[in-house]
Amino acid sequence: MAFTTVELCAGAGGQALGLEQSGFHHLAVVEYEPQFCTTLRTNRPSWNVLQQDIRHFRAKDFQGVDLLAGGVPCPPFSIAGKQLGESDERDMFPAALKIIEECQPRGVMLENVPGFASEKFKSYRDKLRRTLLAFGYQTDWKILHASEFGVPQLRPRFVLVALRPADAEHFFWPIPTGKPRTVGEELVGLMGENGWLGAEAWAKRAHDIAPTVVGGSKKHGGPDLGPTRARLKWRSLGVDGLGIANEAPSATFDPDGFPRLTLPMVARLQGFPDTWKFTGKKTAAYRQTGNAFPPPVARAVGLSIIGAFERRSKPKGLELELRFLEKSPKYGHPCQSKARKR
Repeated sequence: MAFTTVELCAGAGGQALGLEQSGFHHLAVVEYEPQFCTTLRTNRPSWNVLQQDIRHFRAKDFQGVDLLAGGVPCPPFSIAGKQLGESDERDMFPAALKIIEECQPRGVMLENVPGFASEKFKSYRDKLRRTLLAFGYQTDWKILHASEFGVPQLRPRFVLVALRPADAEHFFWPIPTGKPRTVGEELVGLMGENGWLGAEAWAKRAHDIAPTVVGGSKKHGGPDLGPTRARLKWRSLGVDGLGIANEAPSATFDPDGFPRLTLPMVARLQGFPDTWKFTGKKTAAYRQTGNAFPPPVARAVGLSIIGAFERRSKPKGLELELRFLEKSPKYGHPCQSKARKR
């Protein structure tokens, strides 16, 4: 059986691609940025890509979709910003909730920055949970680390899943797939594609996963690998984090030097396949790449949601997660009482 989804704030397609890989069929992929839409259409001409503000999205046209997914803008909750939350005009959770109410999906998946899980936004999360409960959904959330799903990068993300009670009883968070490859193991082929003699030695230096890739915003941040602390980590991996290169180092590049990453390298560190192309000039393309939700993480969550829809049994060896917002008994998971008896 093919399950359907509508994707909000799709960006360059990381979550949409991962959900496609898990088995979902996209009825609509909604994104406001023109360049991001070009990237989506370039890679998936068959997708119904809608360039629009989600506040103007006709949700009633998609009533009954199986999954409403999205990566609502994160600046209101990011530690890199002012953390204004619901006071920030960029907060799109209200728009997402309106869409959920109108199209009544079977399930919901929303991702955001890990800062959304902080104590500062507890009341906001509780309000969000209560609203979803009023709509008929049981809500669970978890901080998922991309490195636990094969992505060679330290990239924690807040992921919220809301399901109807009959489905929620069968939902289990995906099992981590194990330790990912290091930056060197992942990129040695790309780093040496232009004949750089130091590629193999560099790969041995780059013997850890990457720090979180920072894409920057439209107004701030160029094609570099983040603030000072991140650049120091990149330096320890043998990478110059002050910019993004147009191509891999040449044969004449210092064998003991510190090369810069290229856009294809950053995309691979985000978990994208090499066939996924990011359109536009370097800064615009890097912003799309760096801000993406890693497809392998979206795929893992998508498979868990489909497992709940199909009433699959609990995966062997997996402990039931009870990470509900502040574990409130009033709004707990429908199978919480069962789990306590086991």
